[in-house]
Amino acid sequence: MFESYFSQRIKNTPSSFIREILKVTQKPEIISFAGGLPNPISFPQEELKVSMNRIADKFGAKIYQYSTTMGLDSLRQFIVDRYKRIWGMDITIDNVIITTGSQQALDLIGKVFINDGDKVLVEKPSYLGLLQAFCLYRADFVQSKLNDDGLDIEDLKNNLKTHKPKLAYLIPNFQNPTGLTYTAENRKKVFEVIKDENLILIQDDPYGELRFEEGERIPYIGLNENEKNIYLGSFSKIVTPGMRLGYIIANKEIIKMIETAKQASDLHSNIFGQYLISDYLYNNDLDKHIEKIKKLYKSQAGAMVSAMEKYFPKSVKFTHPKGGMFTWVTIQEGKSVTDLFDKAIAKKVAFVPGHPFYVNPQNVNTLRLNYTNADEKTIEIGIERLAQALEEI
Repeated sequence: MFESYFSQRIKNTPSSFIREILKVTQKPEIISFAGGLPNPISFPQEELKVSMNRIADKFGAKIYQYSTTMGLDSLRQFIVDRYKRIWGMDITIDNVIITTGSQQALDLIGKVFINDGDKVLVEKPSYLGLLQAFCLYRADFVQSKLNDDGLDIEDLKNNLKTHKPKLAYLIPNFQNPTGLTYTAENRKKVFEVIKDENLILIQDDPYGELRFEEGERIPYIGLNENEKNIYLGSFSKIVTPGMRLGYIIANKEIIKMIETAKQASDLHSNIFGQYLISDYLYNNDLDKHIEKIKKLYKSQAGAMVSAMEKYFPKSVKFTHPKGGMFTWVTIQEGKSVTDLFDKAIAKKVAFVPGHPFYVNPQNVNTLRLNYTNADEKTIEIGIERLAQALEEI
């Protein structure tokens, strides 16, 4: 009835595959490795209760009122101070804008930069939320292969030469969906290749704080050397996702344009949540809290890897995550992950097939597993069920 009224943009944009899958996995008997959900036991609920009462007493009506588009100054200053301390990043509060989660950050970047048909370079595979967000602005995606150490440099060079992308979107730390991390050497090579290109580089880092294996933090690509870098961060994985608070760090000229786009989108992000998270951050030890999350996720990741080694057929390959929330599984070529998904659901276990992480997917034999939202016993049961489904195909 309404087909002729809908814009071509929305008709060409697929619905979120994971959101559709999550409808299936709401049944209590289903063990779900499908969502990218932080473990609820990692949420600092008691500390947040204290902060709720404190901001109500301290700020009164301000926490319920309209606010500025850029975001709460104290929260932005916390981000500035943390990035200066950890990374030595050369920024001020004017380089930071608060967004309604990282997903809005992607949407705003799409609004600001993408014209119909503009080329956007992404990893192969890439975050499906980015593909959906930029698809709405009719971007033309170019995929660069991932290796175990990061981007395939020769493939990157060829794509830059052939396609001349306007934007590049990368997830260097514990990539979604593969769980891979770019090495320091790979990051240097990537920067050497792109530094003279007319290219905006977006580095999305929702998982970087969740390194649970030994090793130093690896600096961002072109840190303090590239004015065309855009950094995305989030409080969803290290405090709580329900407040939907993320942020963009970029050149002031870019931030100004993003502010204009955000004014047209939602005026400002949830100000109650900003006061709450800001109070929590200033009155608690965030690093200590993150250490607890890392210990939890290391145990869960270890349980999943051990179970896959125990139950999966030898022909099945999977990544060994050193942080983040995901592992990436590759089954035999010629086998259908769609068939596997149906058989797995019948056995009451769910995962995300690899299709939505690719542009124009064909003959996909990969799938993503999330290990952070189930206890170790449940993980083993779920992996054993999945292994049975694998044997059947």
